[in-house]
Amino acid sequence: MEELERIKSIIKSKGLKQSYVANMAGFTEKGFSNLLNGRKTFKAEYVPCICKALNVLPNDLFGIERGVRK
Repeated sequence: MEELERIKSIIKSKGLKQSYVANMAGFTEKGFSNLLNGRKTFKAEYVPCICKALNVLPNDLFGIERGVRK
């Protein structure tokens, strides 16, 4: 899933630890790891908390720029 790869990329580009993002987004470290590695279903309800933890917009997670998907 492209969104999960974008989340990983954003974490790396911001120099954040996955455990920090998990905590800030309200996940356990294992639960967040499972999500990013496709072992847990990515649900729409996760988007706001992940965006807040990463300080990005939902469009950034979905690769949408000015209404066009990247």
